[in-house]
Amino acid sequence: MALELRQQLKLTQQLVMTPQLQQAIKLLQLSRVELIESINQELETNPVLDEATNEESVPAKEQGVTDSLEREEKAWEDAPIPSLSSSDMERTPWEEKALQEIDWKDFWDEDRKTTLPAYSYEAKEQPNYENLLTRSADLVEHLMWQLQMSRLTEQERLIGGLIIGNLDASGYLMADIDEIAHEVGSDPKEVERVLAQIQLFDPVGVGARDLRECLLIQIGHLGIGNPLVSELVRDHIHNIERHNYQAMAKATGRTIEEIAQAIDVITHLEPRPGRSLSSEDVHYIVPDIYVYKVENEYVVSLNDEGMPRLRVSSFYRDALSKDMGSDSAKTFIQEKLKSALWLIRSIHQRQKTIYKVTKSIVKFQRDFLDHGIEYLKPLILRDVAEDVEMHESTISRVTTNKYAHTPQGILELKFFFSAGLHREDGGADVATQSVKERIRQLIQAEDATRPYSDKQLVEILAKDNIRIARRTVAKYRDVLGILPSSRRKRPAIR
Repeated sequence: MALELRQQLKLTQQLVMTPQLQQAIKLLQLSRVELIESINQELETNPVLDEATNEESVPAKEQGVTDSLEREEKAWEDAPIPSLSSSDMERTPWEEKALQEIDWKDFWDEDRKTTLPAYSYEAKEQPNYENLLTRSADLVEHLMWQLQMSRLTEQERLIGGLIIGNLDASGYLMADIDEIAHEVGSDPKEVERVLAQIQLFDPVGVGARDLRECLLIQIGHLGIGNPLVSELVRDHIHNIERHNYQAMAKATGRTIEEIAQAIDVITHLEPRPGRSLSSEDVHYIVPDIYVYKVENEYVVSLNDEGMPRLRVSSFYRDALSKDMGSDSAKTFIQEKLKSALWLIRSIHQRQKTIYKVTKSIVKFQRDFLDHGIEYLKPLILRDVAEDVEMHESTISRVTTNKYAHTPQGILELKFFFSAGLHREDGGADVATQSVKERIRQLIQAEDATRPYSDKQLVEILAKDNIRIARRTVAKYRDVLGILPSSRRKRPAIR
């Protein structure tokens, strides 16, 4: 077979994503905290970028809005948003077109050094850092402090430290007594004696090896005089978990009322003593959007508090304008300048996209904002995408890890999107979140002696013209963390 060279003309399509477009996509899906971290990293690596102080950002409103600011904000409002559909990604000239739309003079204006739209800033008295840099003691530190305050020998403190170091987050001992005794070269009985003292530390029950021992320690410490309580925990813990009152009454020879009263005491004990001293950090949500109701209209406002305000460094601006330095230095500055401008524009586009999407969501879910979750409407990404003329993937990225402060609480933007269930009377579809809330309300108001089964819940929802399957009710109940009817049932007590 002979080999030969041929020239062939072939027309193909390929997906081209420029680094700038990749940056815009990345910033679009970042959360607020991640965005601030990304900006701070760029400030460290890009010398052309600079952060404007609050004093440099305030005068725009106090001294009047200049012509350059008006042009910038108008360009910000009218600027096209890069849709993330494949057709837009294929357009390589989009990068150059976007750069041409930027008025570079606005970024270098002496009267307007910040590149983000200026908002009114109210100077507030901030608390001292000494009042913020605090940390509560965790379980190990709390127990070690009590161990050091106890009248123990050095060997006993060594054993106690090893016991405390082998506790899990719930306060249960994960090591074997013989293992601890072998580790410190002591007798297992001495380890048991030290463990018994630690189990009476605060919180009481810590150091227990199972749930039965944990509850018995608390019962003894609290001095509960009802022997039935100790008997049920010691011999019938499995029936307590299953709410099998009949089996416990038959085994102990007591009445259902006595069993129920003892169970009521047991349910007030702490099954996880270490929970109150958990070392897990609490992460507070800072909303990206504020939704206020002013008179009869909802107003959407972006949360720019804590967001770095970027500008182009005047030093490098002068270096370019005066043609200072070598050609390589000038090339380096131009590349960094282009990167800085693209970052600023990407942040602009991100903020504008979030604003437009939130406005659209508010328009669709006005009844929910007015009256609550029962009025949440079914909504999918396509509905908002068509309303704001963007691609569904853009809406998905915008609503991920973004939170809005609304009259109904702080909610993730994903919360407003929910599939719908059909009504039997042909009325408007109802959102699945509303159905879950309805199920929760029904179970919360049920008679504990005769709880609703999943089949009964289906029949009750059918009266509201909500068509739903029994297995769907069971799935929603599991999502809500609600036990089945057999586990929720309580005996009637006279």
